[in-house]
Order: sequence, then structure tokens, then C-alpha cells
Amino acid sequence: MQAARGASLNPSDQVDQQQVRRRIDARLVFAAVALVAYAADLGTKEWALSALADGDVPLVGDWFTLHLTFNPGAAFSTGTGFTIVFTCLAMVAVVVVLWLSRRLGSTGWAIGLGVLLGGVSGNLTDRIFREPEPFHGHVVDFLMLPNWPVFNLADVCINIAAGVIILQTFRGIRIDGTREGQHADGEPAQDPEQNPGPA
Repeated sequence: MQAARGASLNPSDQVDQQQVRRRIDARLVFAAVALVAYAADLGTKEWALSALADGDVPLVGDWFTLHLTFNPGAAFSTGTGFTIVFTCLAMVAVVVVLWLSRRLGSTGWAIGLGVLLGGVSGNLTDRIFREPEPFHGHVVDFLMLPNWPVFNLADVCINIAAGVIILQTFRGIRIDGTREGQHADGEPAQDPEQNPGPA
């Protein structure tokens, strides 16, 4: 049944429209967050290369210093001899995040995956394009805390993403926006023991 001007009165149509709109909104958030995180990481790295070329810049005494360094390995400067391995892993991570983004229907998940994509892509760009050679490039790090490896904004993004994803998981919110025990249409999942049906 339809109302005037062709508006549908079918509840299922309204639910479908809400789901489509929710997915579009989540994907827009995902894309915007990823682009902002990626641009911020590349921009701060370029700034660090020029501003810190002559030496360190203390911001909060000895507690927080800007110190330019180049990391061929992974987080905490581990695996420095396996740069190409980390490059390949980062490429796989980008593909996986993009594949998962097709199912997005949750703003929280959109933010988490968007920040993750921006961070991973930022460090991947370094590994592909920076010296000493393509796919073996060293990542630009410049944020230094006492007794902690030097890191960059991409590393911050990746850790924020991990926290958001863990939070969404503990809240029982799936990537499509539904909660555990809930169908995509918003209806609670039926207990199979209450309606066993044919074996």
C-alpha cells in the first residue's frame, strides 16, 4: 500500500530505507575519518622532516620531545631487518579494512576502521615511497616519551582504532550496526529452541 505522492506505508520498506541510509552515513564517516587521519599523518611527517632536521625540540621538558628518527621495522622498532614483510602485511591490512567497510552500518565501527585505515595507510606510504628504496622505506617517527620508542601520528591512530574496535566488541555491536542477538532488520533473533522446526 502507498500513501499520497507514492510514499510507501509498508513497514518493511521503511526499515530497508533506514538500513540503507545508516550504511551510507557510516561509509561517509569511515571515508572522512580515514582521509583526515591519513592527511594529518603525512602532513605532520613532512613538517617533522623540515622542522626537526637541525635537532630535537622539547615540548614538555624531558617528558615529551620531538625527535626525528627513521624506523625500518614495526612498532617499538622490532623486526628492523624485515621491512618488506611489514610492507606486505600493511598492504593486506588495507585490503581487509576496505573489504570490511562494505558491511558498515555502525558509526562507532566506521570511526574505528577509518582511523585504522588512515594510520596503516600513512605508515604504508612511508614504506613504499621513502628511502632507501621502494617497499623498503623507513617510517618517519618524531614523537618521543621517556622510556618509550619514538612513534608518529599513524601509530597513535592505530592504537585509537584498536581501542574503539575493542569497545564496540565488548558492547556487542556488530560492524553492520546490529547488536548480538539482533537481526539486521532490528528484530530480536528467535531462540531456535523455541521453534525447533524440522531437523
